[in-house]
Amino acid sequence: MDAEVQPHRSFEGVFQVFLEEKSPRLATLNLSPGRNVYGERLVRISDAEYRLWDPFRSKLAGAILKGLKHLPIKLGSRVLYLGAASGTTASHVSDIVGNNGYVYCVEFAPRSIRDLINNVCKYRGNMAPILADARIPSQYSSIVQSVNAIYCDVAQPEQAKLLVSNARLFLEKEGWAMLAIKSRSIDVTMEPSEVYRQEINVLKENGFVISEVVRLEPYDKDHVLVVAKYMSRSQYIS
Repeated sequence: MDAEVQPHRSFEGVFQVFLEEKSPRLATLNLSPGRNVYGERLVRISDAEYRLWDPFRSKLAGAILKGLKHLPIKLGSRVLYLGAASGTTASHVSDIVGNNGYVYCVEFAPRSIRDLINNVCKYRGNMAPILADARIPSQYSSIVQSVNAIYCDVAQPEQAKLLVSNARLFLEKEGWAMLAIKSRSIDVTMEPSEVYRQEINVLKENGFVISEVVRLEPYDKDHVLVVAKYMSRSQYIS
């Protein structure tokens, strides 16, 4: 099969793979050649192997396809990933940061963390699985070091507050956060736009400057991805 690859024009560590006559597909360079994570297709081009990145399985991939302007996760980044589940998106983050970066993967569900360990982290030296409640970052404060970025994708009622709690402990000043807001996990009775406004205000009140807000339809209904820069530790969660 003929295939071509090009670096993404905006984001380091992200690629576009062209398969025959089809439109280009997002991909990352596989840090664990020969292994996939969630059934994604592996494509060998010259001496490198790429993992196709499914936007219907990964909110970060969906955001890129929806016009994300800034991706604060890059080669060498140290990332705290809250809500890593079984590693679908976290594994692509691992590919992006490479062997000189690191991904701390916090997950609360024992079954998911087992899958994360056995199928992903076991084969990647730049990922640390952490079985813990992301609402209580003190549980893993002895494990996680200072990070450049936090990626938060949790189904909790107070998603922004949870992110702020972790930022206060682990995120360096002028570091970045990416928050996937799931409006139906917060309040099914409120309009999604009101939920987004409420959660974004929590970030603003706690030292974050909002860079962009990307709606994720059609990949994820009633979701947005918020990108924000952490400018101050002087304000605290009410």
